[in-house]
Amino acid sequence: MQILQPARNKSVQVMPQDISTLIPVPDDVQGILKKSCYDCHSNNTEYPWYAYVQPLHWYLNSHIRSGKEELNFNEFAGYTLRRRQNKLRAIENSLKDGTMPLSSYSLIHRNAILDPREKSILIKWVQNSRDSLNRKNLTAL
Repeated sequence: MQILQPARNKSVQVMPQDISTLIPVPDDVQGILKKSCYDCHSNNTEYPWYAYVQPLHWYLNSHIRSGKEELNFNEFAGYTLRRRQNKLRAIENSLKDGTMPLSSYSLIHRNAILDPREKSILIKWVQNSRDSLNRKNLTAL
């Protein structure tokens, strides 16, 4: 079982459809996203040591695939305007109701837990980003 190691979710380059190509992502926001979101919602996961042990790796990859299907920051600019708006709204709601990051993830990855200041920074950024997308859409009409 240990010999069969599935491909890893690793990419070090900025993707052409990355959210940062569409919406400004300040350094503080980028840091929070990398720390708390990108392992499951990007094309670059920082794997812990136990990810190299089967069947844990298969389990982790399943969560990563699900997370990326729901929201992938590296593919965000390729979403339709409606989907972008819905994803930004979902991020805000998840932050407000505390459903992200998942408790099963933050149980082991304690550094991923967002403090109130970090939540506030992300919520403000999401709201501004949504407004910015609305303005871009109106000027494009």
